[in-house]
Order: sequence, then C-alpha cells, then structure tokens
Amino acid sequence: MRLLESITSPGDLRRLSDAELDTLATEIRDFLVLTCSRTGGHLGPNLGVVELTMAIHRVFDSPIDRVVFDTGHQAYVHKLLTGRKSGFERLRQEGGVSGYPSQAESDHDIVENSHASTALSYADGLAKAYRLRGEQRHVVAVVGDGALTGGMSWEALNNIAVAKDSRLVIVVNDNERSYTPTVGGLATALSSLRTNPRYEQVLDLVKKRLNAVRGAGPAAYDVLHAMKKGMKDALAPQGLFEDLGLKYVGPVDGHDRSAVEQALAQAKRFGGPVIVHAITRKGFGYDAAERHVADQFHSPGPFDLQSGEEVPKGRIWTDVFADEIVRIGERRPDVVAITAAMMHPVGLDKFQARFPERTFDVGIAEQHAATSAAGLAMGGMHPVVAVYATFLNRAFDQVLLDVALHKCGVTFVLDRAGVTGDDGASHNGMWDMSVLQVVPGLRLAAPRDGARLRELLGEAVEVADAPTVVRFPKGPPPDDVQAVGREGGCDVLLRNGTRDVLIVGVGSMATTAVDVGRRLVDQGIGATVVDPRWVKPVDPALVELARHHRLVVSIEDNGIVGGCGAVLLQTLNDARVTTPVRLHGVPQEFLDQAKRAAILERIGLAPQRLARGIVEELTALDEAPAGWSTVP
Repeated sequence: MRLLESITSPGDLRRLSDAELDTLATEIRDFLVLTCSRTGGHLGPNLGVVELTMAIHRVFDSPIDRVVFDTGHQAYVHKLLTGRKSGFERLRQEGGVSGYPSQAESDHDIVENSHASTALSYADGLAKAYRLRGEQRHVVAVVGDGALTGGMSWEALNNIAVAKDSRLVIVVNDNERSYTPTVGGLATALSSLRTNPRYEQVLDLVKKRLNAVRGAGPAAYDVLHAMKKGMKDALAPQGLFEDLGLKYVGPVDGHDRSAVEQALAQAKRFGGPVIVHAITRKGFGYDAAERHVADQFHSPGPFDLQSGEEVPKGRIWTDVFADEIVRIGERRPDVVAITAAMMHPVGLDKFQARFPERTFDVGIAEQHAATSAAGLAMGGMHPVVAVYATFLNRAFDQVLLDVALHKCGVTFVLDRAGVTGDDGASHNGMWDMSVLQVVPGLRLAAPRDGARLRELLGEAVEVADAPTVVRFPKGPPPDDVQAVGREGGCDVLLRNGTRDVLIVGVGSMATTAVDVGRRLVDQGIGATVVDPRWVKPVDPALVELARHHRLVVSIEDNGIVGGCGAVLLQTLNDARVTTPVRLHGVPQEFLDQAKRAAILERIGLAPQRLARGIVEELTALDEAPAGWSTVP
C-alpha cells in the first residue's frame, strides 16, 4: 500500500521513519501533479510547501494546536495529511474538496481564509483567546505567497510583538513570489535575510568556541549576546523582525524537513511569538512548474502531465481587456496601470511589456493601490486599477474617501465579477455593484460582450472628474450582441410586440435577458430588452421606458440587496412610476463552489425559469383586482 493511502490524520506522520517520510513527500507531489493536471488548481504553491507542512504537523498537534494558512490556497498538503485525499478527484468542483481551508470539511480547518494577509490577525486573536482561557495550545500561522506585502499583516505584527506570552509561531514561507515575483521594499528585505542562510551555524560555532574557553563561564554568553545582533546584521540582517521585538529563527531550507522540524521545535519551546523563516521554491519537484516563468504554475487549468502544457482555454474576457488597454495606452500617454500582485491574472502583462515605466504592481495591497491611484490622478495621470472584483471589497474606504471625495479620475477594472464558481464563496464578485452604489459621483459600467467592454473602457478613461468602474465576469465572453435601437444611453436588444414587459439585463446577464425575451415573444407576450451599459447612475431613459410597460424585470449577476435592480426600483418610486418591478439577482448568501452555470441555475437566473416566472407575474397582474398593487 502506498504511504499516502495510510495517512488519515497528522498523528500517522509521527510513526514514520525518515526514509518513509521522504517517500511520502514524493507521493504527495506526484498525487498533486496528477490531480491538478485533471482538475486545475493551485499547484505551484502546494508543491513548495510539502516538507514544510509535514514538519508542522509532526511538531504541532492539530487540531488542538491550530494551523492557519495565509493564503489558504497553500493548504492542499494540509488537507491530504488530515484525511481528505478522497475528495481530491473533484477538487474545486461541486461536491469535492475546496481549494481553500473549509470548516465544513474538517476540524483541522478553523479559518476559511482565501484572501491574503489575514492569517496573522486571526492567529493573534486565537493565541490571545487561548491564553485568556488558560489553554496550553499553540497557534501556527503560515504566511507566504506575498502575503507580507499586505498592510494588514504588518498591523498584526505590530500587535503580536507586544503579546509576549502568546504561544504563536509565524512560519514565513518565503518563495519570493505571490502570483509573480514579490515586489517592493519587503522583497528586498527578505532577500537580505536569504543572503547567507548559514548564519545560525556560524553563531553556534562561536558559542561553542567561547564555552570551551576555561573560566569564561557566563561572561562568554554576555559577549555572545552583545555580538549577536552585529553578526546577524553582517551575515543576514533580520532587524526587520527583531526590531519589532519578535524572536527570529532561520533562514532554514524549507525543503529540508528535518531542518524545518528542528526550527519549529525550537520556536515551540520559546513560549512567546516567534518567526520561523523558511526558504522554499514554488513548484518545487515538478520540472514544468519550476520552469514556468510567469507564475510557477500558481493556478493552472488542466494540463498535460509530460509537457506541462495547459489545455487551451480559448479567449476570455481578460484577453479583451488586455488588448484594449494597450491600444488605449498607445494613444493616451497619461494612462497608467496599477495592479495588486496580479499582473498576469488581470491581463496587465501586455501593458507592462509595452509601457513598463507606466505600470505599477503594488503587491497584495488593494488599499494602497486605490489611494496611490488617487495621487497619480491628482498629479495629472489617469490610472487604471485592475483587480478581481472580490478584492475591491478591501479598498472600499479608499474608493469612497480617497478617490471619489477628491473627484479623482481613476478607472477601476473589476475582473471575475459576479458568480465565479470554482473558488467558492470568497471569490464570487457579487458585492461590487451593491457597495459601489453608495459612492457619490462614481459611474459604473457593465459590458455585455467584448465589443462593449472595449467601448465602455474607452468611455471610462475619458472621465477626468470622478471614479469609473468597468466590471466583467470570468470565462469566455459571449458572441457580440448587436443593439436594434438606442434609448438614451441604453442599448435596446429586443423590441417585439406590445409593451408588456421591460427586461433590464445588466452586464453579462444581458444575453440571458435576450433569451428570456425571445421565450416570452414565442408565447405571444410583448417584450422589450435593454442593456443599460452604464448602470450607475440610472439612465433617465429607463424611467420613461418603465412608465410605459406593464411590468419591469431586472436581471443582474450581483447581490440582490442594494444592487442595480434595487436602485432602479427606488428611482422609479422617486419618479412616481407605478409599474410593478421584479428583481432577479444573487441571493445574499455565501455560495458553495460549483460551475458558474450550475450556480446560476440553482439561484434562479437561468432563462427558462426566469421566463416562467414572468409569465406567472403577468397572469397575476391580469387577475389582480382593480387598484391592487403588486409592487414589492
């Protein structure tokens, strides 16, 4: 029987010999490569933490001791060592293992942290709670993949440093990368810590020599202590952490399990907060991943095992943006691009290659990205900030008070907006069109297809006195949907029969709205389908269209509370339009992982179900007593 098959809990690791542990590490890597070649997933980060995770689970006793991963996509090995191998054939799929820690899957997962730079704050609180309750439990925070470039990590470290009796071990998984190489001053600082990983051995040698001197006794330790900081500054300056008052152990080779175990055991004995600095290589052990220049197979789709070539994905929304922003950059020398450690995922790599001096990767720091963009706008540039929609949540205050309050011309491009599916609850971009509604002056565009993305992006960067937002979903764009007319700034996509129902299709749901409209027409119901293009502010033309229809239906790939439909309803109410309105969007719940289409079907955003509901609504209107209102 293969060793991996025998691992059902971390305790099983402690009965294995060194040779067996080496074999197990190889089996884990082989299993991860095979699994991700079929399902896709965060392969590179997990290949880099095999020995590190094994060492953690041999030194600490999970789930009594708590292990928190930052970011959570480093947790595949942890899942295998805690008895979840059987779910990996459906990794990141409906009914399978999540790509992140999951409380529902195992008692070994306490934090479902799939956004970066949060683990240290969770760990700080956990360690304090255990101390206050008198529980002798350790907390291990695994911080890596660029998470220390996020400001929240340093806010946490500032507090951890003064919690001298917290049983907290911080493992810095230093692979020099997030998606791509880690950028900024922190990268330089960590690099200096790597310059001579043998300083601990040198320190031990000096200590032994001093102890060998007859009569030196305690004085030798005093001399050693006085020398310690100077030696570390000379050989591998880690004042970065020690100046905060944190005990520092390392650097240690993160692929040398025995060395990592020794470092962790030393940290565990200390009794207070300790940083263990482990040097790892993303994609370690799989040649195709190690050779992959862009991101060491950070998160590939299915790929060929032998060549490492990914199965072709076809053209996606991100590709349309990537090409268009370069074209805009060619004609607009004032346009600059900003991203938060996601140059390739959001498609800014082409802009960077063409305009390197006008491209800024700020690391995992969305708040800084937004306010720095405000400064660039104040200085006469037009910044385009490209991030995943779910990550803009972290910078709401900056969008509101640093950008919008100052009327800065900044364009935010939100990739992976709406239901994204595979990465689960935290990665669905289903809040942006709700939270951004409250930002005064902000204009928000939701293109329905590639042609409209190019069109609306061009319009957005022309706005110089307010923030603009362009959002689009994950995956391939639909075929372009041509308008049959225009009402104000809205595209009319279908106009057939009497004015029974006005269907407002927002962004990626416009094609669904057209499908719904055609189904209604086939049943003899007159339908008008419109795409607002700019969904904030509400176009006055929508108000007049609504006034002359029997029913208004809005469909959006966003949370239904406070979304585009809710704002349209409020606007119609303010204009004394009494036409009944029905809202269709994403329910305000955390959605389990599944394919986008399956989720949309489940939450009622599939064409057949929508059309059937509209027919029932119109029937109810026909049967309602005179004067009876069906407006919610």
